[in-house]
Amino acid sequence: MTGTLIRHVRRIGTAGASADVLVREGRIAAVAPAGVIESTTPTADLEDVVDADGAWLGPGLWDHHTHFDQWALVRRRVDVSACTSAAGVAAVIADAARSASPDDVLIGYGFRDGLWPDAAHRDLLDRAAPGLPVVVVSGDLHAVWCNGIALARYGDLLDRPLVTHPTGLLREQDAFDVSTAISRVPDAVLDDYVADAVEAASGRGVVGVVDLEMRFGLDRWTRRVRAGIDGIRVRSGVYPQELDAVLDRGLRTGDVVPGTLGLVTMGPFKVITDGSLNTRTAAVDEPYAGLHGHDALGVLAFTPDEVRALVRRAADGGLVPAVHAIGDRANALALDVFEQVGVRGSIEHAQLLRPADVARFARLGVDASVQPEHAMDDRDVADRYWAGRTDRAFVLRTLREAGARLRLGSDAPVAPLDPWVSMAAAVGRDRDGREAWHPEQRIDQLTAWTASTDGRTTVAVGDVADLVLVASDPLAASSGALRSMRVLGTAVAGRWTYLDR
Repeated sequence: MTGTLIRHVRRIGTAGASADVLVREGRIAAVAPAGVIESTTPTADLEDVVDADGAWLGPGLWDHHTHFDQWALVRRRVDVSACTSAAGVAAVIADAARSASPDDVLIGYGFRDGLWPDAAHRDLLDRAAPGLPVVVVSGDLHAVWCNGIALARYGDLLDRPLVTHPTGLLREQDAFDVSTAISRVPDAVLDDYVADAVEAASGRGVVGVVDLEMRFGLDRWTRRVRAGIDGIRVRSGVYPQELDAVLDRGLRTGDVVPGTLGLVTMGPFKVITDGSLNTRTAAVDEPYAGLHGHDALGVLAFTPDEVRALVRRAADGGLVPAVHAIGDRANALALDVFEQVGVRGSIEHAQLLRPADVARFARLGVDASVQPEHAMDDRDVADRYWAGRTDRAFVLRTLREAGARLRLGSDAPVAPLDPWVSMAAAVGRDRDGREAWHPEQRIDQLTAWTASTDGRTTVAVGDVADLVLVASDPLAASSGALRSMRVLGTAVAGRWTYLDR
């Protein structure tokens, strides 16, 4: 029985003494002082020897909230994330249109209009790319900005009169539907994009993701793994529109798909209750600063009774609920549903909370699945639209001190699929040389690490050999050092998916 020897490592979460680690059949078979394993193991029993030269070895990283197909696609879309105005986005689109084919759909990604001095309008995109359909997806995925040709095309496809929309800026369900439509590319093309994205994730130490793509992805991931795209573990979620089909198949959260090397499992049931901060659609108790009328409190995608019925149906079928809630009103609704149904699960985002609701996470056994980099992206928007409330926004430390279990993620492509970025934002609450934003909500490195490794802190005998090898100790790293952490190797079940030799 051959194995892989990783020698001269320091294990994250221990005193850091040099050790050797032996991996056999996908698990940690032995940990011993440097030199002991090699001196007692026949050379023929070692398939591979990796000299870590004092690097740090720990459990591999998980991103607990991704939209993986979207992440793969966005890497090939026109990047407008640096634009600070609608006119700026139009200029970038106009530049891209000069080299576009007449048959292209020009797709951009990353606009955030909460602080713009001007407004998005279909006419700007019409002038920027005459004759081409243009769709620009917002950085939070909750809005799309279309020109007239795109409104007509996707309105016909979705059988609704989008072309009559006055500005072309679609929000929430209309946006989701158009985004799904533009994301439908041939399987072979999308799989190639995904393969590249998996490789990139492996290069950052990622061994697994929770994939909450809106179109049910379990079968796509099964096809990919069987075709050799096998660099990460995937827990694939399902949304209400496909819930019945999943229940009819008897799939339950945690079920492993046969023939996928144990890499693909059924994930949670995801239901979206409200919108987002940047789109000003997250459901809140007090009006958004400067907004008036019907939408000033954001939107609820479902009534409380509808959410409760969906969660109960999913839970009765063996699916663990993952409830999207960003505003304080939406989070209170979600916690009420968990309490009324009597089931555990997670709240995805949990960005703005009523003080009285914080303790309910731990009491109800509801995980806070949070994306710390959103606080860095959204701090200025939050200061404007949640003025006077940001002391209870992105309250990671308060949740942790109240006993809630944190799980960190990116919401990729909303933030980079890079757990080091998430950990850095959680530990430092800072970026780009700016002073920390609400530093009282920083969490320590160990808490951030545990929330990014699926609950593991170190490497021990008997563990599945999902591993990351890094140049320095993340438990002693500053936020800046975490962001730039050098990954030397990543292994899934003992198989190297990335190795910098």
